[in-house]
Amino acid sequence: MPRILIADDNAPNADLLEAHLDGTGYETKVVFNGEDTLAAARSWQPTLILLDVMMPKMSGFEVCRRLRADAATRDIAVLMVTALDQANDVETAVEAGTDDFLTKPINKTELLLRIRAMLESREKPNDIERALTYIGRVQQGL
Repeated sequence: MPRILIADDNAPNADLLEAHLDGTGYETKVVFNGEDTLAAARSWQPTLILLDVMMPKMSGFEVCRRLRADAATRDIAVLMVTALDQANDVETAVEAGTDDFLTKPINKTELLLRIRAMLESREKPNDIERALTYIGRVQQGL
């Protein structure tokens, strides 16, 4: 069963994401700051992290950089979920190593589509096949 770590300092936002995932067959866990996100990534080994950018103790950008720098966590899929929506925010997220970026407010259908596509693409043996699978699944769902 895929594990999804929800990292958001705003409890109502985290609750909403968790509610969107209810009944989908994913196991979820919620953390509320960047340091706890890194600790949970190492100890709980999620398949995917829904990562807010604006969090206390460490931003989502820094969390993502550290996840990618650590051999134990570098292959965890990261979907940044944030209220930030400027082009440079997306650029910063990509540079930090995110796999994708969703802007709040989150559309449940789009969230679930992106999660499914991301999880399916992770099963591919190399980066190019993963990217093509992900793009294809997202396009099919739109």
